[in-house]
Amino acid sequence: MDAEAARLEGGLIELRRDIHRHPELPGEERRTAGVVARELRAAGLTVTTGVGGHGVVGVLRGARPGRTVAYRADMDAVPPKDIVGGGQAAAHYCGHDIHTTVALGVAKVLARLRQHLSGTVVFLFQPAEESLSGARAMIEAGVLERARVEEIHALHCGPFPVGRFAVTGGYGMPGQDKAEVTLQGPDAPDAARRLAAEIAALATVTPPQTPADIERMVSDAQTPDGPFARFVALRASVQDAKVGVSYRCWPQERCTEIREEIRRLARSYAGAAVSFPAEPFPAMVCPEPDARALAHHLRRRLGRDSVATLHSAFPPFSGEDYALYLDRIPGTYTFLGVRAPGAPVTTSYPHFPDFAPDERSIGIGVRAMAGWIARRTRR
Repeated sequence: MDAEAARLEGGLIELRRDIHRHPELPGEERRTAGVVARELRAAGLTVTTGVGGHGVVGVLRGARPGRTVAYRADMDAVPPKDIVGGGQAAAHYCGHDIHTTVALGVAKVLARLRQHLSGTVVFLFQPAEESLSGARAMIEAGVLERARVEEIHALHCGPFPVGRFAVTGGYGMPGQDKAEVTLQGPDAPDAARRLAAEIAALATVTPPQTPADIERMVSDAQTPDGPFARFVALRASVQDAKVGVSYRCWPQERCTEIREEIRRLARSYAGAAVSFPAEPFPAMVCPEPDARALAHHLRRRLGRDSVATLHSAFPPFSGEDYALYLDRIPGTYTFLGVRAPGAPVTTSYPHFPDFAPDERSIGIGVRAMAGWIARRTRR
């Protein structure tokens, strides 16, 4: 596997650069999907396009009997409004071009070694992760049931040194909940501003403002019982007589508590009406046994220093629709270190405009995940 991955590495880097030069908004991944489908067909996979939008499914059947395992990669770029500080156009500042390229590399390596592969690997190239709609669309299209997928795996770029992975057993990423409070009366705009300040005070953590804040957050996430073991990250905004609230918390069960706190604060304003979605968007929680098994595999393949362990949801201000897959089947979600030696942390922290991942991470990710997926397909 290592030899095959090494032979492919130069071509994969060029492929990533091509995808990087053509970022596409969530739901508009036509070109990227076309590139993915072309590469999968050339590798000999069975390919289906237009799944849940511009999603692409590639199926690789091994020569030996075994289990059916899925590997997911997201394809969309970050919309301008979601780039830290704002942007002029969509850009690959979350590493989805890396994710897509690593998944294509894994598919190519395993296809070349098909005669040694057990079971079936289902590659899910997902649209619209940034809008939290692509996973649901692909699931509703039947990608898990149709192939009888037994488990699923994914990587995501993270602010860890290139060559290192961060496993997330028992944790993952927080979900998201929203609220809207409408106030009544002639002083409603002033009351809305006061209420927004009271609701904002429920937050226990605030987004990082400086590189030093990010460095501390990365360290805290690797600290058992650290500051992110239990948190609320919340924003409250005012428009006329309405207060809009968006928050993430950990653990997910805290949503019930935060909803009650928002209702309690609103009750002190006569005539205030509070509304919530039917259900919060779920947190992504990674099964602990699978994460431990992956950490063992990575240490054995890449060395003891190749794995860090996260002890909290990370990042606390971001979510992932991969949560919807893990709600249905077990699997892993692991951070792929993309920080180049000596580079500022913002070059490896998603959504920052100077995001510039070390491309050596592509080959490392392919080596690690090709071996892991091949191992998981064995009975």
